[in-house]
Amino acid sequence: MKTARLTDLETVDRHQNRQKNFSLKGRLQSLQCALSGLRLMIRSQHNAWLHALASATVIALGYLLQISRNDWCWLVLALVAVWTAEAMNTALELLADVASPEFHPLVEKAKDVAAGAVLLSAIGSVVIGLLVFGPHLVDLL
Repeated sequence: MKTARLTDLETVDRHQNRQKNFSLKGRLQSLQCALSGLRLMIRSQHNAWLHALASATVIALGYLLQISRNDWCWLVLALVAVWTAEAMNTALELLADVASPEFHPLVEKAKDVAAGAVLLSAIGSVVIGLLVFGPHLVDLL
């Protein structure tokens, strides 16, 4: 067992040594991996579809209402917060499923907490959206 563990550590060490050398090819491969992860999240997570719809709606409304640059900053921050939380939630769920393929109550709790983080960021983003769009929509009425 110790031999296998040392082999795993040696593999990690060799991988880290390869990553220490900066190269444009290495950065492009990292970018490709990141984009692949985003595609996986969007294809496999139903909530990501809802986030995509909400994001498109927010962006369209921002353009239609011609919001200020400062308002765009708030909206971009809110959108990035939700997408980041969803990505981290997806990553945690995938890792948890590998670590514990069978049901485990602690894995369920970890997944619930991660989903709660997405919910918190979504609620915060809705509040930001109301603060940004509220005055513009009241003016239209």
